[in-house]
Amino acid sequence: MPTVEFRNIHKRFGAVTVIEDLNLTIDDGEFVVLLGPSGCGKTTLLNLLAGLQEVNSGAILIDNRDVTDLDPKDRGLAMVFQSYALYPTKTVRGNLQFGLSARKISGAEMQRRIEWAAKLLQINPLLDRKPAQLSGGQRQRVAIGRALVKQYGVCLFDEPLSNLDAKLRTEMRMEIKRLHDTLKNTVVYVTHDQVEAMTMATKIAVMNTGVIQQFGTPDEIYDRPENLFVADFVGTPAMNVLDATLAKANGTVAAVSTLNEIAFDLSAYQWRQPPEEGRPVKVGFRAEHFLAGEGPAPKGPHLVIDRPIDYLEKSGPDAIAFFALATQSVAVRMDARAADLARRATTFKTTLPLEKINVFDARSGLRL
Repeated sequence: MPTVEFRNIHKRFGAVTVIEDLNLTIDDGEFVVLLGPSGCGKTTLLNLLAGLQEVNSGAILIDNRDVTDLDPKDRGLAMVFQSYALYPTKTVRGNLQFGLSARKISGAEMQRRIEWAAKLLQINPLLDRKPAQLSGGQRQRVAIGRALVKQYGVCLFDEPLSNLDAKLRTEMRMEIKRLHDTLKNTVVYVTHDQVEAMTMATKIAVMNTGVIQQFGTPDEIYDRPENLFVADFVGTPAMNVLDATLAKANGTVAAVSTLNEIAFDLSAYQWRQPPEEGRPVKVGFRAEHFLAGEGPAPKGPHLVIDRPIDYLEKSGPDAIAFFALATQSVAVRMDARAADLARRATTFKTTLPLEKINVFDARSGLRL
């Protein structure tokens, strides 16, 4: 399957720079998600790849072929839009066939592709219906089928699930991932929904203000964020972040929180650069890194915290407790049974293994 490469891409709308000097390589067969908040440039980047907008400078390559100045129809890719974009007067079969009609494909081959896509997407009984007779999930399947029948190696998705309800979104996530596992095509998928990104992608490009903040696997993005933006944007709840200062004593480096209330032993931390005493830092850790309740202590460095719970959110088997630590609010994830016990207790005891700690520079926000 084709590779996709962006080289030094710049895109401006008048005086506003939307994408600045962006470089990204997507290997063949990868499922890459462009993830970020509204206005970060992810849809613009997808439109540049599709040929729906022109780059100001830079180059776009598909399978080592420069497509920067080619029309969309000549780029060898298919696109699934957010709004389905189905023709209301045509049947499902007509919608699937429409994109093939302008190409020199025999009638028999068109029908073979339509039947293949319909079977793959389980929409065979719907071929003679019109879009108005379909549910939202069925319309999305038809939109995906219209892209699949072109049998291009690169498929683009522009927030295709945002118009569906929660149950359908879950079903369609599984459907799209199953299709990718079956077809092994190269997928570029745009979303602001981190659940979609984490569950579907082989790699994620986290974007903000037209800049890729981090590109890596879902586990890399979640466990080792490159900066504070990624740490805060990816994860629900967001990563806990506390203000601290680096200190050294007896050959050990620690991050001492505001007002000297807490000291995080960083002897097990993997530094990218030598730690400097007195440097302002941000200490980050996830809500699920805590070990709630009684039990054996971790073997490595750890921190035991015993605090009253300020607020508790319980949702079925899962619960999030919030308590004050070093003048800031900290979230702890626990199961429902531990939450019931914590709700009745005056204080809540929990343990944080310090091997899970992330440390960021307070000024630049970059991982140290």
